[in-house]
Amino acid sequence: MKIKHLLPLIVLFSFAQNYLIAQDKLNIKFGKITPADFDLSKQKYDTGAAAVIIADIGSSEFDGNNDGWFSLDYKRHTRIKIINKNGMDAANVEIPLYFSGQREEKVQNIKAVTYTLEGGKVIETELDKKSIFKDKYDKNYMKVKFTLPGVKEGCIIEYSYNLVSDFLQNLQPWEFQGDYPVLWSQYEVKMPEFFNYVFLSQGHFPLEHSVETSRSAYNISRSNTAGSTSHTSLSASVAWHKWIARNVPVLKEESFTSSIHNHISKVEFQLSQYRFPEQPVEDIMGTWSKLATLLMKNEDFGASLTKSNNWLDDELKPITQGVSDKLEKTRKIYAYVRDRFTCTGKRGILLSASLKTTDKNKNGYVADINILLAAMLRHEDIDAYPVLLSTRGHGYTNEIYPLVNRFNYVICGVTINDKTYTLDATDPSLGFNRLADECYNGHARAIFPDIAQAVYFNPDSLNEKKLVTVFIRSNKPGEWTGHFTSNMGYYESLNTRSKIKDKGEETFFKNIQASYTGEMELADKKVENLKELDQTIKVEYDFTMKQDEDIIYFSPMMNEGYKENYFKAAERSYPVEMPYVFDETYIFNFDIPADYTVEDLPKSTKVNFGEADGFFEYIIDKTPEAIRLRSRLKLNRSYYEPEEYNDLREFFSYVVKKHAEPIVLKKKK
Repeated sequence: MKIKHLLPLIVLFSFAQNYLIAQDKLNIKFGKITPADFDLSKQKYDTGAAAVIIADIGSSEFDGNNDGWFSLDYKRHTRIKIINKNGMDAANVEIPLYFSGQREEKVQNIKAVTYTLEGGKVIETELDKKSIFKDKYDKNYMKVKFTLPGVKEGCIIEYSYNLVSDFLQNLQPWEFQGDYPVLWSQYEVKMPEFFNYVFLSQGHFPLEHSVETSRSAYNISRSNTAGSTSHTSLSASVAWHKWIARNVPVLKEESFTSSIHNHISKVEFQLSQYRFPEQPVEDIMGTWSKLATLLMKNEDFGASLTKSNNWLDDELKPITQGVSDKLEKTRKIYAYVRDRFTCTGKRGILLSASLKTTDKNKNGYVADINILLAAMLRHEDIDAYPVLLSTRGHGYTNEIYPLVNRFNYVICGVTINDKTYTLDATDPSLGFNRLADECYNGHARAIFPDIAQAVYFNPDSLNEKKLVTVFIRSNKPGEWTGHFTSNMGYYESLNTRSKIKDKGEETFFKNIQASYTGEMELADKKVENLKELDQTIKVEYDFTMKQDEDIIYFSPMMNEGYKENYFKAAERSYPVEMPYVFDETYIFNFDIPADYTVEDLPKSTKVNFGEADGFFEYIIDKTPEAIRLRSRLKLNRSYYEPEEYNDLREFFSYVVKKHAEPIVLKKKK
């Protein structure tokens, strides 16, 4: 199923159209700070903020360079007021720089000043250039870092810099939202008609966007081998784009959010075409097919999958010996890799070592292990292939454009008898054809030699079913005995296995016992299917409760009811994204003690959510001897738009309130 809401808003701008929309201007100059600038009492922002971004202003434009081509000149100027100590992290600045081979982006003209107000006067403390550092981040990025000096509560910090880049594909993106409220955020991009970019915008905060057109000359020079320099001047129509956002709130992370970065208001750019006079249009952005071909030829990705890999013969022979069925072979090889290889944790789509090295060391990154799994399966003539996806925390991919940096995870796909299986051998707790819920993030791509086939991991396809039954009776005055059974869903089973692995089964049950109020003893404790990873877990125990008061208030939901509403905020500006849909049933059977009468009982109810999106039912029945309760909560969708948030919040508030209602028993006289 295609998830249309997962796609960011994508607009391909043609620079021959989209003209001026009037904008206001912000007059702010570096170093021009007055005592009045420290007073933000008339500004609109969250008064609980630890810092406030007064202004964040950026621009990018193209310049002709001395290498016979163009460079990008990016400027940024930021002014922030530190409200309290929790906002001091805003004084730590990092500037990422891209490099490839001998070429690298350069940062220039760094200026940074801290302003404090002392005795009605503005005191300046400038950044010492010796306090600027450069660290390598990975094989293609380094970071320039500095911390503004003398930062304290109430001060204003200001910094600016230029970034010059010869990598035209790296037109700088711009985020209008972040960790602090923003009074004014502005970004300008001046684009000559020679370059066509795809604009990708996202977020729920409205941006003001305007476009003006003008003409500009670009002077390009190049030194030749004879020692002379050639000069060229090109005149072009220029589209001047400007985005402004005012009084931007902090986007606070709340429960049921895949990644807050999916919802931050921002603009990004992807170089699409070169369009030079009297020359054919040159497409720069590739296609999914081209990406697949490049990846499958890449030694750091799929090249090894096209080889015979005979070095695997001796290793795989004892695993598959006597097995002819391809599905059974797949199960055995998957279990072998999952149980004997250790994932060192780092994600990404490229290999960190050769498959031979990974196999020898029996450890590696996610891509190393899952591509090795695919190689082992292909060695046995099983149709296996890598699948690229983005985990929920990493953000959404782009279904239209082959933006490889949007992917951060590789799994192994297998097709047997026209049925597809998805495998991740990096998690020792996963069963066959199971993925962690974080992998269910919509659009993904299965990579073959000449095609990148779209596949979808929809959270709505995961149905987490749970059934709990409780039986209670009174065998003697003052004492209740009962039996508890929980048939967990798959992902609760994963979580339970993790808890027991970390702390042990004894601690697991001690924590259950401690979660009950009053005196309770557990006995005959069992955890079924703990090591059967393809199965869900079943937890059972007997319990004894002391109950001898004249009036007894107790919850028939025991510890299984919803005790708080996950949706606490009064408003929400971005969607609710649950990891799966769920269906939770709770059955309670209570034999009324002979020495008590029922004084009060919750009422039955059923509430629908939407027309067919889910429901909550609470059906309770009383006979002279017993009380029977059936509570069921079912949601059929995992994704809810901001406009649906209030209804969802009220729905869960009702569930919490209903689950808190007690049964009241009164002792007979």
